[in-house]
Amino acid sequence: MLSEKLKDETKTYHHQTEVALIGRIKAISNKDDYASLLKMFYGYFGGLEKHIDAAIDTTLIDDYHQRRKTSAIAEDLEALNENVPVVADGDSLPVLTNHLQALGALYVIEGSTLGGKIISKMIVQKLDPSHGNALSFFNSYGDDTMNMWNAFKEKMNNQAQTEAEQEVVTESANSTFRHFADWIARCN
Repeated sequence: MLSEKLKDETKTYHHQTEVALIGRIKAISNKDDYASLLKMFYGYFGGLEKHIDAAIDTTLIDDYHQRRKTSAIAEDLEALNENVPVVADGDSLPVLTNHLQALGALYVIEGSTLGGKIISKMIVQKLDPSHGNALSFFNSYGDDTMNMWNAFKEKMNNQAQTEAEQEVVTESANSTFRHFADWIARCN
């Protein structure tokens, strides 16, 4: 099953990205630090979603527009009275020229929702209570997070059947993680 293969074969790059993110999250001590984190996410996910938009087959991922994250990040930045930054482009992003590559990138974005509840609890402890409404990105799907994750995995598993197709998705997911880790390092 592709979702299990991805979990195993992206472990190294996923871990590197996670370590970089946890460091940034633990360093948050005020609203400005949190806004900086959100801007970092917006920049990368905003550019990545544009790439995915151009390559994804929405007839195969019929709830794709519900899965976009940048509008939630923009809402959080607005709640903090911050502007949205410019989005990543060019070499800052993985190459996405087809639906399978887009699935690999979307796997990374969708997987980020799983840690969102934990991250939002970490962040809310560091923010003034008046900024508590700036957590829509990390709260993403709320109580429906596992259902949305499982639905995505099922759709993805049904689309990449052959070894060659699964390799395309896996390489794209790894490339997405690598580029994201690089983006995080540049935004420090």
